[in-house]
Order: sequence, then C-alpha cells, then structure tokens
Amino acid sequence: MVSKSAFITGAAGQDGVLLAELLTSAGYQVWGFVREGSSGLATLRERVPNVRIIVGDIRDRSCVAAALRTAQPDEVYNLAAFSSVGRSWALAQEVVEINTLAVVGLLDELRELRDANGREVRFYQASSSEMYGTAAYSPQTEETPFHPRSPYGVAKSAAHFLTVNYRESYGMFACSGILYNHESPLREPHFVTRKITMGVAAIASGRVDHIRLGSLDVSRDWGHAPDYVRAMWLMLQQEIPDDYIVASGRSRTLHEFLSAAFACIGVGDWSGYVVSDERHKRPAEVVGLVGDASKARSLLGWSPTVPFEEMVATMVEHDLQHGQ
Repeated sequence: MVSKSAFITGAAGQDGVLLAELLTSAGYQVWGFVREGSSGLATLRERVPNVRIIVGDIRDRSCVAAALRTAQPDEVYNLAAFSSVGRSWALAQEVVEINTLAVVGLLDELRELRDANGREVRFYQASSSEMYGTAAYSPQTEETPFHPRSPYGVAKSAAHFLTVNYRESYGMFACSGILYNHESPLREPHFVTRKITMGVAAIASGRVDHIRLGSLDVSRDWGHAPDYVRAMWLMLQQEIPDDYIVASGRSRTLHEFLSAAFACIGVGDWSGYVVSDERHKRPAEVVGLVGDASKARSLLGWSPTVPFEEMVATMVEHDLQHGQ
C-alpha cells in the first residue's frame, strides 16, 4: 500500500469514479473535484465513500488553486471535460473554455506550486482519439498527425499540445493519455453505446419499440473503461513523462455493437428495432478510428483484459437490472 494523495477533476464521471476506486484500493487519499449539481456525485459517494469532495468550476482558476492547496496532491488527473462530441458544435465556446483554457490554468497552478515549494506534482491530461478525426493512416500511433472533426476534438488537441509544451518548456511531469472509446455501465446516457444498451433494455421490457440513433456507418476502437483508467495511473508511475495511446487495437462497427447488445436479449436481427435519424447526425463525422497501443504495452506493461462482447454484455445486464 502506498501513502499518496491524488486530485481528480471530473471525479463524478465514468472515468473519475473508476479511477477513484482504483486509487483508493491502492491506498491513496483521493480528492474529487466536481461541478455543482453533477449527476454522478451520488454514484461517486456510494462507490468510493472515502473520497473527499470539493465542489467547484474547473474554469474558475481561483477555485482550482484553493482546491489544490487543500488537497496537496502528489498526482493530478484532469478528467474534467465537456464530453459530448455531438453537442460541441452548438456550444463551441464553452467547449474551449472547459477543455482547453481550464487546462492552461491547471498547468499554471501546478507549475507555480512547484516553483513555490519545490514539490513536483505529476499531471495526467485526458486526451482523446477524436483528435485524430480524419486520420492520415490506420492504426493511429502517437506520431499520427491530428485532424479533428469537431470543436471537441479541436479543443482536446490544443490541450494535448499545451501539456506537451509545459513538459518541454518547464520540465513538468505532465503526461497525456490518448484514450480510444472505453465503456462501462457508468457511461453517461448521451454516449451512443449507452443509448444502445439502455434502449435494448427498454425494448426487452416493452417500454419502447425502437432505438433512434444518428449515423450507423461508423466504427470505433472500443475497450473496457476499468482497463483504461489503470493505464492512466501507470503513466504517472513511470520515471519519464510521456504520451501514450490506450486502445484495444481492433476496430468494431456500430453494427457489431448493436449485434452484441441485442444478442443479450435473444434478438438476432435488430434492423427493425433501430432507426437512423438525420436529426442525430453530426455536421462532420469521424467514420472510423483504431489505435496502436504498442507503446503502452511495451513501456507501461499495459494490456486490455475484458473482451468486447463481455463489455457490451455487462452494460446491457446492468441496464436490464436497473430498469434503464
């Protein structure tokens, strides 16, 4: 068991809750920074009762500074984000404020703390496969150029480069994890995967007769979220800070996800239960992405442990049990 303190922004989201569980089990004192009225706060308190909660706005630098002084963390995991790619076009300014400018403030606060007391705080930035957008080649590596296709992807790209810049300019221990899609029963309902599993559960119970989605002609590299938060922690345990892709290495179509989900309720042909609705389609879609996590496998000793079908089944079973 270790005796460390960790500060997690966005602690009430899927990854925040799972990371808080992981770090608590490893003996950390965990501080969770959450926004006022966060829908996941009750889940965080229930699953990680020892977490110390600080409520605040990641965009308010004075609030963030006060929280860091209180927590005195050894490690900071910045998971706070405007997470909806689909809604990012309508709220582009807010996306940049949260996903980019707030990261600058956080990095500056950590740099000033280090310069004031000589204490290095290790920093993790949650980057995203959405930064690749229309990728130059597949699978993507850490060297693949970014071509984001949404305000979300643009803002995450800027924050990623800022993290690299602060590492190179100020010698900070700052890492970015370029995580591909990762799912669990804690995934927020606005994500397509959770829309599907909740919809399948509702169809099974007779509450609805179809699921309404956007484009069905997309594919993603999907993995199990608990595996992916373990990679975040591993990055901050290394001697040298760096950036890593975290991915399964296999692309799956949305059709495959639907097939796996409907198979859980004994439906083989799901075509009559799914409607592709133009209103749910994005102005610019990322058609397909797949990541090469060779660097993480080699240097972090990381690899995924839960197969795709098992991950989907876990989500459907949860939603069936909870009437969602």
